[in-house]
Amino acid sequence: MANGPCMAKTLSSGAGAAGAERDVALLRTMVRIRVLEEGIEKHFLAGDIPGFAHLSIGQEAVAAGTCANLRRDDAIASTHRGHGHTLAKGTTMRAMVAELFARATGVCKGKGGSMHIADFSVGMLGANGVVAGGFGLVAGAALSAVLRKTDQVAVCFFGDGATNRGPFHENLNLCAIWNLPAIFVLENNRYASTTSTAETMKITDVARRADGYGIPAAIVDGFDAFAVFDALETAVARARSGGGPTFVECKTYRARGHYIGDPERYRRKAEVEDVMSASDPIVRMQAVLGDDLSPDHFERLWAEARAEFADAVAFARSSPAPEADEAFFGVYAGDRDPADPIHRIAARERDALMPFAPSVAAGSQGSGH
Repeated sequence: MANGPCMAKTLSSGAGAAGAERDVALLRTMVRIRVLEEGIEKHFLAGDIPGFAHLSIGQEAVAAGTCANLRRDDAIASTHRGHGHTLAKGTTMRAMVAELFARATGVCKGKGGSMHIADFSVGMLGANGVVAGGFGLVAGAALSAVLRKTDQVAVCFFGDGATNRGPFHENLNLCAIWNLPAIFVLENNRYASTTSTAETMKITDVARRADGYGIPAAIVDGFDAFAVFDALETAVARARSGGGPTFVECKTYRARGHYIGDPERYRRKAEVEDVMSASDPIVRMQAVLGDDLSPDHFERLWAEARAEFADAVAFARSSPAPEADEAFFGVYAGDRDPADPIHRIAARERDALMPFAPSVAAGSQGSGH
């Protein structure tokens, strides 16, 4: 599917009310992601969120269009820029915001934070502070599905910079030769951290790299949730039926800096404004939905998302911080069960290090990447 300048409404053609409902659901997911991340930015700058936080504003169509094709028991692995993927896969906003605020009610009990958030209950295997850190997780999840003889699929989200690292190549090759149900979704936002892709690779279309492993690839407009949905619908069907992996390159853009507070000296402010004024995925989708979405309905989506975020912040603020010794549990299965030998090992480590527990707990969200 070629990348193009215009958003083509493909999902609802001939689909009637069901198609219109699906289209609005995609937009609702994108609005919820945008509201969440704008709120994260505000509260991070206010000092409410420890650690680091990286935003995906401008990239919402990729998360929404991809995860709309997935079941709850399908797996995804994310990057250090993973809020949108996590929310789109089904994690509640309350659990996410409490995690970001480092509270015990967070989805990782306040220990993962922004860059290491995970929710196995919805198949979200984790954000990752290591660039290209998700490839091995997805290969493993895909292999597990084959060994257990299920039709589950596993999706790896990654950025353009990750394609220059070893795990990208190793795991694409492995998934190809073993014909695993893995789908590789590249969010090509034009910058690897603070470096333009023009300075780090000689090709414009990174999807060409999939050719070397015999993996079929698609290149889509990453601002177009419909185009992303269509490409993933094909890839997921192929994976579920035993057809093997697919590579999908989504041409998109990162409207914020690499991290919150990034001075962005590597690009011009006018560049960001030009791209977003022409390609903001939410604005474009609202326009293309036309009669399926009245202005009042559009405003309602925003109001509902903002109310949801305000509720999540109130929930996080009213939640307790993790107990100090919580830092020593949750690594191994059974480490909370007093009857399990692994519990005694974890308890011994806790008892030995408890004099340092406050500093250990404070550093548990670390800077990672």
